[in-house]
Amino acid sequence: MGLLESIRGPRDLDALSKDQLVQLAAEIRTFLVSEVSRTGGHLGPNLGVVELTLAIHRTFDSPHDAVVFDTGHQSYVHKLLTGRQDFEKLRERGGLAGYPQRSESPHDIVESSHASSSLSWADGISRAFEMTGQLDRSVVAVVGDGALTGGMTWEALNNISDDNTRRLIIVVNDNGRSYAPTIGGMARFLNTVRTRPAYKDLYLTSRRMFDRLGGPGRALYRGVRGGTHGFLSRFSNNEALYSNLDIKYIGPVDGHDVNAMLEALEQAKSYGAPVIVHAITQKGKGYAPAVDDEADQFHAVGKIDPITGEPISSSSGQSWTGVFSDSLVSLAEQDEKIVGVTAAMLRPTGLHKFAERFPNRVHDVGIAEQHAATSAAGLAFGGLHPVVAIYATFINRAFDQVLMDIALHKAGVTFVLDRAGVTGPDGPSHHGIWDLAILQLVPGIRLAAPRDAERLQEELAEAVAVDDAPTVLRFPKGNVLPTIPALRRTADNVDVLYESAKPDVLIVTVGPMAEIGLDVARRLEAQGIGATVIDPRWVVPVPTSVIELARTHRLVISIEDGIRVGGIGTRIRQDLRSAGVDTAVDELGLPDSFIAHATREQIMSDAGLTGQQIARDVVAQVLGSRIPVARPVPSDEDREPAEHRSGGEQA
Repeated sequence: MGLLESIRGPRDLDALSKDQLVQLAAEIRTFLVSEVSRTGGHLGPNLGVVELTLAIHRTFDSPHDAVVFDTGHQSYVHKLLTGRQDFEKLRERGGLAGYPQRSESPHDIVESSHASSSLSWADGISRAFEMTGQLDRSVVAVVGDGALTGGMTWEALNNISDDNTRRLIIVVNDNGRSYAPTIGGMARFLNTVRTRPAYKDLYLTSRRMFDRLGGPGRALYRGVRGGTHGFLSRFSNNEALYSNLDIKYIGPVDGHDVNAMLEALEQAKSYGAPVIVHAITQKGKGYAPAVDDEADQFHAVGKIDPITGEPISSSSGQSWTGVFSDSLVSLAEQDEKIVGVTAAMLRPTGLHKFAERFPNRVHDVGIAEQHAATSAAGLAFGGLHPVVAIYATFINRAFDQVLMDIALHKAGVTFVLDRAGVTGPDGPSHHGIWDLAILQLVPGIRLAAPRDAERLQEELAEAVAVDDAPTVLRFPKGNVLPTIPALRRTADNVDVLYESAKPDVLIVTVGPMAEIGLDVARRLEAQGIGATVIDPRWVVPVPTSVIELARTHRLVISIEDGIRVGGIGTRIRQDLRSAGVDTAVDELGLPDSFIAHATREQIMSDAGLTGQQIARDVVAQVLGSRIPVARPVPSDEDREPAEHRSGGEQA
């Protein structure tokens, strides 16, 4: 039996020699490559924090001491050391989550995996420990150098440094990357520290000198090495400006030298005040295919060959991200006002092609969605049209800026939200299900949801042509659906996808939910119930033809892959009432809950969003046995010819 199998909790590390810790680190890397290559997941980040995590759990006593991971995708090693070594169903329903999860272990504290929040958590936890007399408990925050680009980190540091009596250790996992290489002034500073040849020589010389003095000399060495200047003043070289931010700094330390990490963390633990331990690591450490991958060093992978790192099977078809990426480049070639903005996600959002074609027209602001939004407002004021590409789950962080900086000032800014709707195995913090409900509150905003690649291209072109309001284009994770042609398009650009002779049920679909809407219509037709399926294309504001079509139908069903509370269906119902239309509306969508990791298909089925489930309920509503009940069948003289129901066709 190897060492890893003997670890059932962090205190099992206490009995291991330093040589055994090195052996355990090697076993963990072998385990991660073997298991994650089979299931998919965040491989590169976890290979980079093996020794760092070992040293934390050897030095501190979790869960008595609180360990908080910023962007918890780097927590696989933490899971292994806290008794969770069954990775058979990693990121699958019934298996381990890909991020910390309180229901799995008392060692997991922060489940949210949005970057730059760990220091605020650590600030609050350490203050609570101090205020309640729990003075023997430490708090350790593990934060990547990429997360240091987020403004929330600096807000937390400002407060942490104001009170230097708490047992708070900040471990900076500095690998020079978030998804891609970290950008900005902080990154440039850390890079100079990371690569400075004089540091290693000075470190070795000073250590040998103080070692000759025995125990007192080594203690003095630790104090000198910690330094007297705060971390912020070190990076800024402006002691006067940051003199009040006095956080002890230890490092830089080789994050792959477990003994060096143990020494640094012991120093930090014994200091009794906030300390930054600066660890230099390599993403993908120990696995050549990851280290050699220039794109993101295997930040997240699907199923791969563990020997070569090559994908075992490549999905056919083009991704939504790929369609957007190519479309934006094409539009930018025609309009020099278009510029790209992203928040440390150049490649994941598809902006890398734009950057390759127009390197001076893309701005990566780091993990700073709030700054991205307001900076975009400034770009618009200056005569440009910024396209801000981020994941849908991260637009939540910039709501105030969208509302007050962009919409209030009628700025022409386009947001492109990738991974909208249910994302599946990454769990509750990564589902993009809140954007429709949140953003439709913004006055003047226009929201589009393409159903296929052709509509994405159309709607993106329409979005960047709007210069007096924010526009939003959202699409899901994965590959685009086959093209769904429209039977016709109304005068206000609503696509009619299916139309029966009898106007019983109007099915309003949002984006890729058109596929389910068509399935429902065919099932209803087989039951003798007529249906009309429409794709509004632009779901906010609600097009007039949607109101008019609803007026002539007995029941309206809206289908969206966002939360149904305050969703597009709710907006349609309110607009119908304002227009004096009393047709009942059944708003179908996702529950207002935090949805655990599972496949997209499992989650949609749980929410009742399948053609079979929806059709069954609609039949009951038409028959009057389920609320909301469809209106009675109109008499022949009241029935309007089908050709007059569309609100007018586009010329």
